Amino acid sequence: MEEKKHVRRPHYSGTHPRRFEEKYKELNPNQYPETVKKVISKGSTPAGMHISIAVKEILEVLDIKEGENGLDCTLGYGGHTRQMLKKLNGTGHLTSLDVDSENIKRTEAMLRAEGYTEDRLSIMHINFQNLDEAAKAHGKFDFVLADLGVSSMQIDEPERGFSWKHEGPLDLRLDQNSGEPASERLKELDWDELAGMLMENADEPYAEEIAKAVTGAIRKKQPVETTTQLAEIIRKVVEHEAMNQDMKRAEIDEAVKKSCTRTFQALRIDINHEYEVLYNMLNKLPEVLNDGARVAILTFHSGEDRIVKKEFKFFKKEGWVSEIADDVIRPSKEECFTNPRARSAKLRWMKK
Repeated sequence: MEEKKHVRRPHYSGTHPRRFEEKYKELNPNQYPETVKKVISKGSTPAGMHISIAVKEILEVLDIKEGENGLDCTLGYGGHTRQMLKKLNGTGHLTSLDVDSENIKRTEAMLRAEGYTEDRLSIMHINFQNLDEAAKAHGKFDFVLADLGVSSMQIDEPERGFSWKHEGPLDLRLDQNSGEPASERLKELDWDELAGMLMENADEPYAEEIAKAVTGAIRKKQPVETTTQLAEIIRKVVEHEAMNQDMKRAEIDEAVKKSCTRTFQALRIDINHEYEVLYNMLNKLPEVLNDGARVAILTFHSGEDRIVKKEFKFFKKEGWVSEIADDVIRPSKEECFTNPRARSAKLRWMKK
């Protein structure tokens, strides 16, 4: 029998890892619970993990009862799915969807290993705009959750290109087996088209300046192929604009951070057609619900929330649903401290 070769963990200089690949403890959270606990206590999300947001509030809204049939539109790392299965307590059925071909394999393997079998949990590799396909396969639903946020694991993995903080290809696709990466999409846009995208998808105050700089670099054959190359263009634009506004260094750094975040968000929304997908899902939603069904939708930026709010009001006006949320529900201050990615979350609900 061939002896298994020992592979040493990556080494790094200094007292703390800087590169994503060096975070050997956080990338294996089950093996290092104390490290994970320490990272979370400081208000950060450990690499290789996703902390589910607004779990308590979502479960209160959905009011899940044993024996019901439910749908989780966004499986992700399985956090919300797992909590809903616990409420079902070995009865009923839950269907979970995910468009991310890599993430769905990892999460399904984990949930199956925990004992959640096909008779209680079905996992489908489809976009949630096709939730009618899930209803055809498993029947209409008594409760539905759609968490529209990107998984922390997707953000943290450099090769996915979701974060400007890590060097990686400028990709941003939720499903890397389809569509075109952001680096190719940028080559197709004129500056005014890109500026419009940045304003519509992210309310970026420096939209025109960033758009002109990015399209200008591409026109001059300068590379805009990686996350850090794009982030560097944004940094130069914001710093130049800040000089005319007499901003302090700390204010400039914060402005750069926010513009990078908004620009990457706007690109991600465009690449994955997120607004169109959301509209399509909402249009089909009333038809896949049983009478009395509860729906919870968790959004993470104003564009998504406006769409959900408008459609819920339309459903109520048309008499398709009996109740809708009067206002958004936000995660608690305590949760926002321990998980900063919860700060922008807004929860809306409706009942058929």
